[in-house]
Amino acid sequence: MSMLKQTLLASCIALFGAANIAQASEASDASDPHASHNMAKADTAETEIGETKTAQATTQETSDKPWSMADKYWGADAMAKARAHEIETMGGLKTSFIIADRLETQITDGEDVFIWDAQGWYGTDENKLWIKTEGKYSFADNAIDDAEIQALWSKPISRFWDLQTGIRYDFAPKGRTHAVAGIQGLAPYWFEVDAAAFLSNKGELTSSVEAEYDFFLNQRLILQPRGSLKFSAQDIVDLGIGAGFTKYNLGLRLRYEFKREFAPYIGASWQRSLGETAQIVRAGGGDPNKIKLVIGVRAWY
Repeated sequence: MSMLKQTLLASCIALFGAANIAQASEASDASDPHASHNMAKADTAETEIGETKTAQATTQETSDKPWSMADKYWGADAMAKARAHEIETMGGLKTSFIIADRLETQITDGEDVFIWDAQGWYGTDENKLWIKTEGKYSFADNAIDDAEIQALWSKPISRFWDLQTGIRYDFAPKGRTHAVAGIQGLAPYWFEVDAAAFLSNKGELTSSVEAEYDFFLNQRLILQPRGSLKFSAQDIVDLGIGAGFTKYNLGLRLRYEFKREFAPYIGASWQRSLGETAQIVRAGGGDPNKIKLVIGVRAWY
Protein backbone atom coordinates (compact mmCIF):
# COMPACT_ATOMS: atom_id res chain seq x y z
CA MET A 1 0.00 0.00 0.00
CA SER A 2 2.85 2.32 0.85
CA MET A 3 4.40 1.44 -2.56
CA LEU A 4 1.21 2.58 -4.37
CA LYS A 5 1.17 5.90 -2.47
CA GLN A 6 4.76 6.61 -3.43
CA THR A 7 4.01 5.93 -7.15
CA LEU A 8 0.99 8.27 -7.16
CA LEU A 9 3.00 10.97 -5.43
CA ALA A 10 5.80 10.79 -8.04
CA SER A 11 3.26 11.02 -10.90
CA CYS A 12 1.67 14.15 -9.42
CA ILE A 13 5.06 15.81 -9.04
CA ALA A 14 5.91 15.07 -12.72
CA LEU A 15 2.59 16.47 -14.01
CA PHE A 16 2.99 19.61 -11.89
CA GLY A 17 6.49 20.18 -13.29
CA ALA A 18 5.28 19.80 -16.90
CA ALA A 19 2.48 22.32 -16.30
CA ASN A 20 4.94 24.89 -14.93
CA ILE A 21 7.19 24.52 -18.00
CA ALA A 22 4.23 25.02 -20.40
CA GLN A 23 3.14 28.16 -18.52
CA ALA A 24 6.68 29.58 -18.70
CA SER A 25 6.79 28.98 -22.46
CA GLU A 26 3.44 30.68 -23.02
CA ALA A 27 4.58 33.66 -20.96
CA SER A 28 7.70 33.99 -23.09
CA ASP A 29 5.64 33.90 -26.34
CA ALA A 30 3.30 36.50 -24.94
CA SER A 31 6.19 38.87 -24.26
CA ASP A 32 7.48 38.48 -27.94
CA PRO A 33 4.54 38.52 -30.43
CA HIS A 34 6.91 37.58 -33.37
CA ALA A 35 8.51 34.61 -31.67
CA SER A 36 6.30 32.10 -33.51
CA HIS A 37 7.64 33.32 -36.85
CA ASN A 38 11.37 33.31 -36.08
CA MET A 39 11.99 29.76 -37.22
CA ALA A 40 9.94 30.24 -40.41
CA LYS A 41 11.88 33.39 -41.24
CA ALA A 42 15.16 31.64 -40.71
CA ASP A 43 14.13 28.81 -43.03
CA THR A 44 12.91 31.28 -45.69
CA ALA A 45 16.14 33.28 -45.56
CA GLU A 46 18.24 30.15 -45.96
CA THR A 47 16.09 29.06 -48.96
CA GLU A 48 16.36 32.48 -50.63
CA ILE A 49 20.14 32.52 -50.20
CA GLY A 50 20.39 29.04 -51.71
CA GLU A 51 18.18 29.97 -54.70
CA THR A 52 20.22 33.16 -55.31
CA LYS A 53 23.48 31.21 -55.32
CA THR A 54 21.97 28.61 -57.71
CA ALA A 55 20.67 31.33 -60.08
CA GLN A 56 24.05 33.07 -60.06
CA ALA A 57 25.82 29.80 -60.82
CA THR A 58 23.39 28.99 -63.64
CA THR A 59 23.76 32.47 -65.14
CA GLN A 60 27.53 32.22 -64.99
CA GLU A 61 27.44 28.74 -66.57
CA THR A 62 25.15 29.70 -69.45
CA SER A 63 26.48 33.21 -70.13
CA ASP A 64 29.26 31.82 -72.31
CA LYS A 65 27.07 29.18 -73.97
CA PRO A 66 23.41 30.25 -73.81
CA TRP A 67 22.53 27.47 -76.27
CA SER A 68 23.97 24.68 -74.09
CA MET A 69 21.21 24.34 -71.51
CA ALA A 70 19.98 21.09 -73.09
CA ASP A 71 23.38 19.54 -72.30
CA LYS A 72 22.22 19.05 -68.69
CA TYR A 73 19.37 16.79 -69.79
CA TRP A 74 20.71 14.99 -72.87
CA GLY A 75 24.46 15.10 -72.31
CA ALA A 76 27.15 17.21 -74.01
CA ASP A 77 28.18 14.50 -76.50
CA ALA A 78 24.62 13.84 -77.71
CA MET A 79 23.91 17.55 -78.12
CA ALA A 80 27.21 18.15 -79.96
CA LYS A 81 26.20 15.49 -82.52
CA ALA A 82 22.72 17.00 -82.83
CA ARG A 83 24.13 20.50 -83.42
CA ALA A 84 26.59 19.21 -86.03
CA HIS A 85 23.72 17.52 -87.88
CA GLU A 86 21.63 20.70 -87.73
CA ILE A 87 24.48 22.80 -89.12
CA GLU A 88 25.02 20.32 -91.94
CA THR A 89 21.37 20.23 -93.00
CA MET A 90 21.01 24.02 -92.74
CA GLY A 91 23.79 24.96 -95.19
CA GLY A 92 26.56 22.41 -94.95
CA LEU A 93 24.66 19.62 -96.71
CA LYS A 94 26.44 18.26 -99.79
CA THR A 95 24.23 17.98 -102.88
CA SER A 96 24.74 17.35 -106.59
CA PHE A 97 23.14 18.34 -109.89
CA ILE A 98 23.75 17.39 -113.53
CA ILE A 99 22.16 19.03 -116.59
CA ALA A 100 22.58 18.49 -120.30
CA ASP A 101 21.36 21.89 -121.43
CA ARG A 102 21.89 21.11 -125.12
CA LEU A 103 22.12 17.73 -126.79
CA GLU A 104 21.25 18.68 -130.33
CA THR A 105 21.82 18.18 -134.03
CA GLN A 106 22.35 21.35 -136.06
CA ILE A 107 21.29 20.93 -139.68
CA THR A 108 22.54 23.05 -142.56
CA ASP A 109 23.77 22.49 -146.13
CA GLY A 110 26.41 19.77 -145.97
CA GLU A 111 27.67 20.80 -142.52
CA ASP A 112 25.48 18.91 -140.07
CA VAL A 113 26.97 18.69 -136.60
CA PHE A 114 26.09 17.31 -133.19
CA ILE A 115 26.47 19.70 -130.24
CA TRP A 116 26.72 18.88 -126.56
CA ASP A 117 26.68 21.40 -123.72
CA ALA A 118 26.47 19.99 -120.19
CA GLN A 119 27.49 20.85 -116.67
CA GLY A 120 27.12 19.64 -113.13
CA TRP A 121 28.24 20.34 -109.59
CA TYR A 122 28.78 18.71 -106.23
CA GLY A 123 29.23 20.41 -102.87
CA THR A 124 27.64 22.71 -100.31
CA ASP A 125 25.99 26.11 -100.60
CA GLU A 126 29.35 27.72 -99.90
CA ASN A 127 31.77 25.57 -101.92
CA LYS A 128 31.14 23.52 -105.06
CA LEU A 129 33.16 21.54 -107.56
CA TRP A 130 31.66 22.59 -110.91
CA ILE A 131 32.32 20.59 -114.09
CA LYS A 132 31.45 21.95 -117.54
CA THR A 133 31.91 20.41 -120.96
CA GLU A 134 30.90 21.31 -124.48
CA GLY A 135 31.92 20.35 -127.96
CA LYS A 136 31.02 19.68 -131.57
CA TYR A 137 31.07 16.52 -133.68
CA SER A 138 31.08 16.84 -137.49
CA PHE A 139 29.07 14.24 -139.40
CA ALA A 140 30.81 15.24 -142.66
CA ASP A 141 34.31 14.74 -141.24
CA ASN A 142 33.29 11.94 -138.89
CA ALA A 143 35.39 13.58 -136.20
CA ILE A 144 35.22 15.84 -133.16
CA ASP A 145 36.03 19.37 -134.31
CA ASP A 146 35.87 21.07 -130.93
CA ALA A 147 35.76 19.75 -127.34
CA GLU A 148 36.62 21.10 -123.93
CA ILE A 149 36.15 20.35 -120.25
CA GLN A 150 36.40 22.69 -117.25
CA ALA A 151 36.94 21.87 -113.58
CA LEU A 152 36.03 24.86 -111.40
CA TRP A 153 35.74 25.85 -107.77
CA SER A 154 32.50 27.81 -107.32
CA LYS A 155 31.94 30.22 -104.43
CA PRO A 156 28.92 32.53 -103.92
CA ILE A 157 29.82 36.22 -103.86
CA SER A 158 26.24 37.53 -103.63
CA ARG A 159 22.71 36.22 -103.45
CA PHE A 160 22.51 35.41 -107.19
CA TRP A 161 26.13 35.18 -108.35
CA ASP A 162 28.97 32.67 -108.02
CA LEU A 163 32.65 33.30 -108.60
CA GLN A 164 34.24 30.40 -110.49
CA THR A 165 37.94 29.70 -110.91
CA GLY A 166 39.81 26.65 -112.16
CA ILE A 167 41.24 25.07 -115.29
CA ARG A 168 40.02 24.22 -118.78
CA TYR A 169 41.47 21.65 -121.12
CA ASP A 170 40.80 21.58 -124.88
CA PHE A 171 40.75 18.07 -126.34
CA ALA A 172 40.34 19.43 -129.85
CA PRO A 173 41.63 21.25 -131.71
CA LYS A 174 45.26 21.64 -130.65
CA GLY A 175 45.03 20.53 -127.01
CA ARG A 176 45.54 23.56 -124.77
CA THR A 177 45.30 24.16 -121.04
CA HIS A 178 43.73 27.39 -119.72
CA ALA A 179 43.39 29.13 -116.39
CA VAL A 180 39.75 30.15 -115.90
CA ALA A 181 38.11 32.97 -113.94
CA GLY A 182 34.45 33.87 -114.33
CA ILE A 183 31.02 34.45 -112.84
CA GLN A 184 27.76 32.59 -113.24
CA GLY A 185 24.30 33.40 -111.97
CA LEU A 186 21.05 35.26 -112.48
CA ALA A 187 20.93 38.79 -113.86
CA PRO A 188 17.90 41.03 -113.19
CA TYR A 189 14.68 39.73 -114.75
CA TRP A 190 15.98 36.13 -114.41
CA PHE A 191 18.45 36.01 -117.27
CA GLU A 192 20.89 33.14 -116.71
CA VAL A 193 24.41 34.40 -117.41
CA ASP A 194 27.76 32.62 -117.68
CA ALA A 195 30.85 34.78 -118.36
CA ALA A 196 34.50 33.75 -118.17
CA ALA A 197 38.03 34.73 -119.20
CA PHE A 198 40.66 32.16 -120.26
CA LEU A 199 44.45 32.38 -120.29
CA SER A 200 46.09 29.52 -122.18
CA ASN A 201 49.46 27.92 -121.53
CA LYS A 202 50.62 29.75 -124.68
CA GLY A 203 49.72 33.16 -123.26
CA GLU A 204 46.52 33.59 -125.31
CA LEU A 205 43.76 35.57 -123.59
CA THR A 206 40.17 34.92 -124.67
CA SER A 207 36.74 35.33 -123.14
CA SER A 208 33.11 34.41 -123.67
CA VAL A 209 29.72 35.35 -122.31
CA GLU A 210 26.44 33.44 -122.64
CA ALA A 211 22.91 34.36 -121.63
CA GLU A 212 19.52 32.70 -121.86
CA TYR A 213 15.98 33.23 -120.67
CA ASP A 214 12.93 30.98 -120.27
CA PHE A 215 9.51 32.24 -121.39
CA PHE A 216 6.86 29.96 -119.93
CA LEU A 217 4.07 29.87 -122.51
CA ASN A 218 2.35 27.45 -120.16
CA GLN A 219 3.46 25.00 -117.50
CA ARG A 220 4.97 22.62 -120.08
CA LEU A 221 5.80 24.68 -123.16
CA ILE A 222 8.84 26.96 -122.81
CA LEU A 223 10.42 29.29 -125.37
CA GLN A 224 14.10 29.95 -124.76
CA PRO A 225 16.09 32.70 -126.51
CA ARG A 226 19.84 32.22 -126.14
CA GLY A 227 22.89 34.24 -127.13
CA SER A 228 26.67 34.06 -126.84
CA LEU A 229 29.60 36.33 -127.73
CA LYS A 230 33.33 35.49 -127.90
CA PHE A 231 36.41 37.70 -127.77
CA SER A 232 40.15 37.24 -128.33
CA ALA A 233 42.87 39.66 -127.22
CA GLN A 234 45.20 38.59 -130.06
CA ASP A 235 45.33 36.64 -133.31
CA ILE A 236 45.48 32.86 -132.87
CA VAL A 237 46.54 31.80 -136.35
CA ASP A 238 46.49 28.02 -135.89
CA LEU A 239 42.88 28.21 -134.65
CA GLY A 240 41.72 30.60 -137.36
CA ILE A 241 40.86 33.31 -134.83
CA GLY A 242 41.52 37.04 -135.26
CA ALA A 243 41.90 39.68 -132.57
CA GLY A 244 38.75 41.38 -131.30
CA PHE A 245 35.21 40.04 -131.14
CA THR A 246 35.33 36.73 -132.99
CA LYS A 247 31.81 35.25 -133.12
CA TYR A 248 28.28 35.58 -131.87
CA ASN A 249 25.50 33.05 -131.78
CA LEU A 250 21.79 33.77 -131.43
CA GLY A 251 19.28 30.96 -131.00
CA LEU A 252 15.63 30.31 -130.28
CA ARG A 253 14.44 26.95 -128.94
CA LEU A 254 10.94 25.75 -128.14
CA ARG A 255 10.82 22.81 -125.74
CA TYR A 256 8.06 20.74 -124.22
CA GLU A 257 8.64 19.30 -120.77
CA PHE A 258 7.00 15.88 -120.68
CA LYS A 259 8.69 15.73 -117.29
CA ARG A 260 10.63 18.55 -115.67
CA GLU A 261 13.74 16.42 -116.12
CA PHE A 262 13.19 15.64 -119.81
CA ALA A 263 12.25 18.04 -122.61
CA PRO A 264 12.76 17.63 -126.39
CA TYR A 265 12.99 20.84 -128.40
CA ILE A 266 13.19 22.32 -131.86
CA GLY A 267 14.54 25.68 -132.94
CA ALA A 268 16.95 27.72 -135.03
CA SER A 269 20.47 29.08 -134.55
CA TRP A 270 22.15 32.02 -136.27
CA GLN A 271 25.95 31.95 -136.14
CA ARG A 272 28.13 34.77 -137.44
CA SER A 273 31.91 35.27 -137.39
CA LEU A 274 33.09 38.83 -136.81
CA GLY A 275 36.00 41.12 -137.77
CA GLU A 276 39.30 39.51 -138.60
CA THR A 277 37.89 36.06 -137.81
CA ALA A 278 35.26 36.50 -140.53
CA GLN A 279 38.01 37.45 -143.00
CA ILE A 280 39.95 34.29 -142.11
CA VAL A 281 36.80 32.16 -142.64
CA ARG A 282 36.16 33.72 -146.07
CA ALA A 283 39.80 33.25 -147.07
CA GLY A 284 39.44 29.55 -146.27
CA GLY A 285 36.36 29.23 -148.47
CA GLY A 286 33.85 29.15 -145.62
CA ASP A 287 30.71 31.13 -144.90
CA PRO A 288 30.95 33.42 -141.86
CA ASN A 289 27.17 33.69 -141.69
CA LYS A 290 25.09 30.54 -141.06
CA ILE A 291 21.51 29.77 -140.09
CA LYS A 292 20.85 26.26 -138.78
CA LEU A 293 17.83 24.17 -137.82
CA VAL A 294 18.30 22.55 -134.42
CA ILE A 295 16.61 19.45 -132.97
CA GLY A 296 17.57 18.19 -129.57
CA VAL A 297 16.73 17.32 -126.00
CA ARG A 298 17.34 18.92 -122.62
CA ALA A 299 17.64 16.71 -119.54
CA TRP A 300 18.74 17.04 -115.94
CA TYR A 301 19.16 14.89 -112.87
